[in-house]
Amino acid sequence: MLRDEQLSILRDISQSIAFADDRHGKIGELIADGYVMKDGDLFELTAKGVTAVEEHAALGATDAEQASVSSDRLI
Repeated sequence: MLRDEQLSILRDISQSIAFADDRHGKIGELIADGYVMKDGDLFELTAKGVTAVEEHAALGATDAEQASVSSDRLI
């Protein structure tokens, strides 16, 4: 299971957002786990990384929908 910080890095890579050097060690872990690959100076998500980002986004949408339904019931 990926931690929030790891998912944040994956989302940044998927959106081609630059990130600070202090996160490069964490990227090494994601590369070793098969979520990211390095192409020259750039990082790219592997199919496994893309799937992880998409699944997390889908879970986040489900959580938001459930929170909305719960708050509607409280009124």
